[in-house]
Amino acid sequence: MDTRFDFLANPVSAKIVKHIAAAGKPIADSSLPASTRELVMLRASQINGCAFCIDMHTKDAAHSGESPVRLHLVAAWREATVFTEAERAALELAEQGTRIADAAGGVTNEAWADAAKHYDEDELAALVSSIALINAFNRLNVLSQRPAGDYQVGQFG
Repeated sequence: MDTRFDFLANPVSAKIVKHIAAAGKPIADSSLPASTRELVMLRASQINGCAFCIDMHTKDAAHSGESPVRLHLVAAWREATVFTEAERAALELAEQGTRIADAAGGVTNEAWADAAKHYDEDELAALVSSIALINAFNRLNVLSQRPAGDYQVGQFG
């Protein structure tokens, strides 16, 4: 598959991507566990069908020590026993936040309360921002048909 448009090669879109990517710095610097961030980004990318982001976050998570079993089970996390209650709450929030167009009410109060039970205010801010950020990247990559498979860990610094 060839990309429709290379966002990194165009000066306007490269600036946009740079600014969107910069929003990830405070998320990475937060106390939200890196494994939770990667699981959430992987799950949202699966839902959105973003092959490039699935490739990237699977490789980044594996490089950071995430187990192959957990990575394989992210798509079926509700039936899997390998995720903590906190991770399950984050994955539920990620799914509902990614599928807001599918639900008239958006994110349920129950999903929010469950996440708030496991994460403090700063972690919630990072979690919500991670979900929003990965959805933005998913849309850029899906719209432009960015191919997957060639991502190298640390490729974007």
